[in-house]
Amino acid sequence: MTLPDRARVVIIGGGVGGTSIAYHLVNRGWRDVLLVERAQLTSGSTFHSAGLVGQLRSTLPLTRLMMDSVALYGRLKDETGIDIGWRPVGSLRLASSRARMEELERQAGWGTSFGLPLELVSAEEARRRFPLMVTDNVLGAAFLPSDGYLDPSGLALALAEGARRGGARIHEGVRVTSLEVSRGGAHRVVTDQGSVETDVIVDAGGIYAPEIGAMAGVSVPIIPMAHQYLLARIAEPIPDDLPTMRDPDLLVYFRRDANGLVMGGYERNPAPWGLSGIAADFNNRLLPEDWPRFEPLSQNAIARVPPLERGEVVKLINGPEAFTPDNEFILGESPVRGFFVAAGFCAHGIAGAGGMGKAMADWIIDGEPGLDLWKMDLRRFGGQYASQAYTLARTVEVYSTYYDIHYPNEERQAGRPLRLSPTYPRLKELGSAFGEKSGWERPNWFAPNAVEPDGQRPSGWAAQHWSPAIAGEHRATRERAGLFDETSFAKIEISGPGALRFLQALCDNDLDHPVGSITYTQMLNQRGGIECDFTVTRLGKARFFIVTGTAFGNHDLAWMRRHQPTDGSVLIEDVTSSRACLGIWGPRARDIVQPLTDTDLSTAAFPYLTARSLAVGMVPCLALRVTYVGELGWELYCPTEYGMQLWDTLWKAGTPFGMVAGGYRAIESMRLEKGYRVWSTDITPDDNPYEAGLGFAVRLNKSIDFIGKSALAKAKEDGIRRRLRPLILADPASITFGDEPVKVDGRVAGRVTSGGFGYTIERSIAYAYLPLACKPGSQAEVQVFSRWVPATVASEPLYDPAGERIRA
Repeated sequence: MTLPDRARVVIIGGGVGGTSIAYHLVNRGWRDVLLVERAQLTSGSTFHSAGLVGQLRSTLPLTRLMMDSVALYGRLKDETGIDIGWRPVGSLRLASSRARMEELERQAGWGTSFGLPLELVSAEEARRRFPLMVTDNVLGAAFLPSDGYLDPSGLALALAEGARRGGARIHEGVRVTSLEVSRGGAHRVVTDQGSVETDVIVDAGGIYAPEIGAMAGVSVPIIPMAHQYLLARIAEPIPDDLPTMRDPDLLVYFRRDANGLVMGGYERNPAPWGLSGIAADFNNRLLPEDWPRFEPLSQNAIARVPPLERGEVVKLINGPEAFTPDNEFILGESPVRGFFVAAGFCAHGIAGAGGMGKAMADWIIDGEPGLDLWKMDLRRFGGQYASQAYTLARTVEVYSTYYDIHYPNEERQAGRPLRLSPTYPRLKELGSAFGEKSGWERPNWFAPNAVEPDGQRPSGWAAQHWSPAIAGEHRATRERAGLFDETSFAKIEISGPGALRFLQALCDNDLDHPVGSITYTQMLNQRGGIECDFTVTRLGKARFFIVTGTAFGNHDLAWMRRHQPTDGSVLIEDVTSSRACLGIWGPRARDIVQPLTDTDLSTAAFPYLTARSLAVGMVPCLALRVTYVGELGWELYCPTEYGMQLWDTLWKAGTPFGMVAGGYRAIESMRLEKGYRVWSTDITPDDNPYEAGLGFAVRLNKSIDFIGKSALAKAKEDGIRRRLRPLILADPASITFGDEPVKVDGRVAGRVTSGGFGYTIERSIAYAYLPLACKPGSQAEVQVFSRWVPATVASEPLYDPAGERIRA
């Protein structure tokens, strides 16, 4: 077959990822779809995948991808005539320790929130379902009846057949040699059999995805890992409906395979592969068997399933799988317009292929995936992941701890320290317990601030990665003052003659205010969902300064650049690294800063939500009177080289007032009391501002229409059916972390978006979207692990409801 000269979309890669995207694109009505595969369909990682399909993930959107996959797999044979070997036999996940049982209890809560029938069962019931196992040390298990397994190659071939029937063209034996990029977009795919002009390119290349991305100048942070599993025949009878089984404490998994078992796992000493490049002829090939590396997993498997010791080894499969630095897929549009990535499936691409293909098709056609996929979004990775050494360190850590219990607020250790604030030496001297976000070292708390709070030590998992210093810093800021290094905040400047019109067309609030004004706003998608959430300071007639979350800078930049005019009227610059930021807040903040500057800091001269250029001591600063903790104070931005001097100046001035150095965990506690939202948890692309309680920041009547306005206006007209509400738990020691189910009148009515402890109100706080009928005073229950804790819907903000302290 001859390659066409043009196609609307070209998909590179013929595994389950590429074929699923092609299948869903034609289902959406696109016919001019071309898929090219360098060898044969399924000749990459697909053909040697173990084929397990598990649905429960740590967030609702990710779980929905898996649930969409299962729904597709159940009908694909009838639709295409190709048997994918789908066996919905259910899955077991064992717990061999009390901590692991608590993990299963938490996951059972997720299942309730997400609508999955996850059931906690006894060790005896687990053995009844999987009679080949022994129950030594097993305390219980989780059973999900709709999970299962399938034939990965059959799945890819069925998806390809469905795509062909819809009009897609699939060409095997076509090697991509280069991509042509111009004017910020991808326009042509060049192969060894000719070139194809196109509007959209999809990199679904699996372990080759980084090589393909590099052709477009896009970094795709993937490390191939040699993943092994065993095929064995055993003499004991195997039930036809034997569920898949995972024993994370022993690092192994099992499933039925004809008259035997598949057994694999995740060893502590993983084997990265292909770091110096992958041979051009590595197709339909496996790696040599590595028995010494597999031996510990083999012994663990025998301990749980003794018949394996007497079984016959058929083959040890050793094949490279594409893993990412955080063990989640890489999806979405890159900074190169029209160049999409769908790769890094981390050995669970079979489970997610169906839902992933649908989301990617929606993303390509509609410009949005239709649900919140931030956890999988390519834009979550910063520039540091262009380094293979950094990507390798993070990926090895993720793989080697794949089955570990990951407590909330856990900090990864690989590749640290990397990005340092100019105050880092001072923070270290003061006893900072550092966390990491987007490569930045940031203080979580300062050990010397620890004062054991009476009756406020959290119970259970909340006591992990916690310190009484959090309470000390919270209270000191509320009572006196706290000094916080916020240099890691992402900072963006928008300038040019078209800057105001550009921002007005993206933001739901009105930004046409005098120079020096600060506006809190969101940017919305076409559905009215919240894509970005930040403050905008007007520095000049045609110059604006945006401050957003540390982890969201790449995301927000990409959203704005996607809508940037091509006439040169708008300049978008990432200025994060050029400016340090220190936040000083608390009732004594003005007393500390005023003697250091000639600028009048009184409320009359410098009101809330305004900005001034001033000097603090010898340091030139841009001072923003804003707060994320609910107290009087300022964010002080200075050129990075002045950051150390600014800290020293403020520290010397604040010490007599009892000011403390504070960390991000104290900020989190204070922002919960004030009800300040966090994008990606409390507010997402699936939530509109009215539902989120942010209607005060919406200006439907401003002179310029903005993206999402029509959807927002319709939502308002139709009536909001749910609202983000704070809940006060009756038990102060029961702390929520997110996604716990919330019951109202005995029925699940919502799930927790974020939670924690408020050290001023001395209560456990949880936020959840609840039906509009759940007004303040309504009663509810929140499932904290296996216990339903009574809770009361409260009015917000919980602290300083009149906002007197921030305007003092």
